[in-house]
Amino acid sequence: MSGTTGQIEMPQPRIIGGSRYLIEGDGPPVVLIHGVGMDLTMWDALAALLRRSRRVIRYDMQGHGQSEKPAGPYRLADFTRQLAQLASDLDLPAFDLVGFSMGGLVAQAYALHAPDRVRRLVLVNTVFNRTPAERQAIDARVNEVRNGGYAASVDAAIDRWFTPAFRAGHPESVEAVRRHMMTNDLEAYAAAYAVFGSADAELAERVAAIHQPSLVITGSDDQRSTALMAHALAISLPVARLEIIDGQRHLTPLEVPAHLAGSIDRFLSLPDQQVAKAAS
Repeated sequence: MSGTTGQIEMPQPRIIGGSRYLIEGDGPPVVLIHGVGMDLTMWDALAALLRRSRRVIRYDMQGHGQSEKPAGPYRLADFTRQLAQLASDLDLPAFDLVGFSMGGLVAQAYALHAPDRVRRLVLVNTVFNRTPAERQAIDARVNEVRNGGYAASVDAAIDRWFTPAFRAGHPESVEAVRRHMMTNDLEAYAAAYAVFGSADAELAERVAAIHQPSLVITGSDDQRSTALMAHALAISLPVARLEIIDGQRHLTPLEVPAHLAGSIDRFLSLPDQQVAKAAS
């Protein structure tokens, strides 16, 4: 605490093993993984709520923010290894794992890779087993990014990600996301986006082996991480709860952080036998 202002100094991000990370709060550890094209700052509002009772660890995925940006192509296993290295470097005990969008795919892969290190999973606005048409749309976006159409793709994405009401009421927040997206390293972004486009197919036949209790959440109006996908993912997981947030689109951590934090905290606080009972 500062002796002059009386304010508590907030922790600052650090870099270890090529990964930028931030740790806040005390209590049971929970790791947050952001989505493609974003970085650890997308969790600011949610982390401020979760850190009241938990040790919140968030980081920039490979190719994002201030973490290392090796030359592509990337594979899902690269992101799994990054999280494994970070957990080892920070000497984390078994932790809860929250992944948003692409982060949800990395979370599933890590739970399969290191099942004893993950206590519970929360998969937020996470794609699952895309149709061929949906996969073609992803491939088209990767090609668009690599052929000079990135700015247009960002504007189209923002239209999909936020509800009209949020865009009208919080233009500064929407503009902050757009500005951040425009700072991305395009080669690293395209390499990461290609993984985002294929990893759900890689995981579709494997999620039945994820034994950790899981919470699957998306918005009823999410156009890419759809409610139908969330239902299918929850059914495919051995022990899972499902929540569809009415009227929400993709960026639920930014639009409804209090709702999301409440859902996460309640789920992570449930006794194991109650999670299993709710899922049966």
